[in-house]
Amino acid sequence: MDHVYITLAILSAFSFLFVTKFRRKPPNLPPTIFPTIPIIGHLYLLKKPLYKTFATLSAKHGPILLLRFGSRCVLLVSSPSLANECFTKNDIIFANRPRLLTGKILGSNYTSIGWAPYGAHWRNLRKISTVEIFSSHRLQELQYIRANEGQLVVGKLLSECSSPVNLKTMFHELTLNLMMRMIAGKRYFGGDDMDVEGNRFKEILRESVLLAGSSNLGDYIPILNWLGVKGLEPRLIALQKMRDEFFQGLIDQHRNIEVGNKKNTMIQVLLKLQETDPEYYTNELIKTFVLNLISAGIDTTAATMEWAFALLLNHPQVLKKAQNEIDTHVGEHRLVDESDITSLHYLHCIVNETLRMYHPAPLPLPHESSEDCVVGGYHIPRGTTLIVNLWSLHHGPNLWSEPETFDPERFKGIEGTRDDFRFMPFGSGRRICPGDELSMRMIELILGLLIQCFNWERVGEEMVDMSEGPGFTMAKAHPLLAKCRPRPMTFNLVSQV
Repeated sequence: MDHVYITLAILSAFSFLFVTKFRRKPPNLPPTIFPTIPIIGHLYLLKKPLYKTFATLSAKHGPILLLRFGSRCVLLVSSPSLANECFTKNDIIFANRPRLLTGKILGSNYTSIGWAPYGAHWRNLRKISTVEIFSSHRLQELQYIRANEGQLVVGKLLSECSSPVNLKTMFHELTLNLMMRMIAGKRYFGGDDMDVEGNRFKEILRESVLLAGSSNLGDYIPILNWLGVKGLEPRLIALQKMRDEFFQGLIDQHRNIEVGNKKNTMIQVLLKLQETDPEYYTNELIKTFVLNLISAGIDTTAATMEWAFALLLNHPQVLKKAQNEIDTHVGEHRLVDESDITSLHYLHCIVNETLRMYHPAPLPLPHESSEDCVVGGYHIPRGTTLIVNLWSLHHGPNLWSEPETFDPERFKGIEGTRDDFRFMPFGSGRRICPGDELSMRMIELILGLLIQCFNWERVGEEMVDMSEGPGFTMAKAHPLLAKCRPRPMTFNLVSQV
């Protein structure tokens, strides 16, 4: 009997050693937050605005957190060093997008440049963006549109400056005209009464704004989809149908326009590519490409200009310094031009500081890991959604001196729009925004013209309300109104145009 016990003891010891040596160790996952509630995970923590909720969670629990949003695993990052790891060492791994309902419907079944997974198709779309649409050569060709729209807005202000100006409306319509003239040669605002096409476009924009920032719970709790809960889906489908029909009409209008002149619109450029490879450059691809330009470029650019002017009105000494810089470098005998922008360093600092304090997209589109990787020493599973909280990076008290103080001087000596990974208003890595140069050109040109041609002041003695409104694009809660007076040389400058 003793030998049985001895045999069992030997087998038990061997089994223990085998299991101890060969069993799989649990992965070293990032910290999480207790409790994780079944089915909903950490969705109970989310309150609007999300970027501030995430910042509060990161400040309390650390700069890297692994959360559960229903069935989805979410990595929340809020430090420059961790963002660096995500967008350098792990850049290809995090170059994917999560498959959300918005990307399926508005991203044409994940084929648009914003929602397409990383691969040959996305790389080709990116190449079209950088070579055919946003290259310095192409932007230079379309410079006359930006100059003309700037002159038109100065002329409009001259006729309306006897009463307070609604800068929110002005910047939004100006940006729409700028983008649509470059895309399709169309100008919908500021002319005669709106025609049928213009009204349809306005309806599309209205519905897009209403849906911006809305989330679909079925993306995180799939059982809602199984139960037939539609959520946003019907409205997204209706919006996409309107957008599809509208831009198909624009494409049809351009088919008979001669391509090859100096002033080709972006649609004409894409149609020219269609002639060389019609199977790839389909109407669907052109429409999704154009829609992505509009979705990414209009609200964000208009919101940045409005925030910048709100800050300038609350800091008249900064406004005066910018005006003096323009007077010194440009003079009083011609209007600011895009060629002047590289010399207007203080104006550039103002725009960067605006993007730091009031970034129009404080939570950029999420990324998704295509395979397991390591970030901050922690194991990150494949299929994890990555959220980099730009608001935390741009407002961190350990990253910026007095981060809630408007101080353009802090960007002195920084030529571009990057300051390591603590300031990256256009993102980073392979998914960095390809339209960053166009956006900066538009913002700095328009701000420069308005500062050069007018003296500005607040409507009342009280400071401009800097409250932030809801939505994916962080806009002001209250439209910006301001008073302006033409400077003595403005009438002469406009008459020369």
